[in-house]
Amino acid sequence: MQFHIDGSSTQLMPRAHAMLQLDRAGWYTAEALAVPKNITPLLLPPRSPELNPVENVRQCMRQNRLTNCVFKTYDDIVGLCCEIWTKLIGRTWTLMSIGMRDWATTGQVQ
Repeated sequence: MQFHIDGSSTQLMPRAHAMLQLDRAGWYTAEALAVPKNITPLLLPPRSPELNPVENVRQCMRQNRLTNCVFKTYDDIVGLCCEIWTKLIGRTWTLMSIGMRDWATTGQVQ
C-alpha cells in the first residue's frame, strides 16, 4: 500500500491534492503507513461495503462470469479474472454504471 500511495502522490500535478477513498482493511490503516501531504485518506465507515463502489464491480464479476466455475489451477482463476477485468476497463460506461449508487446521485435513500 505504501508503494501505491507514494506512486500516486508523485503523479499529481503541482499544488494538486487527492482524496483517496479506502475501506478499513489493515494495510490501509496501519500506523506505519506514511501518507504524503498531497493525499488525504477518506476512510469509509466500518462494515459498510455498500459505500465502496469496487464491491459492486466484484459482485458483477462474480455474478456474470465467475458463477458456477470450477478451476483446475490457481493460474486459471487469475487468468479469467484478468480477462474479465481487461474487458471491463475497456467499457467505461458499463464500469461507471456498476459503481453508481442511485441514492448517491438523487439524494434519496431507499
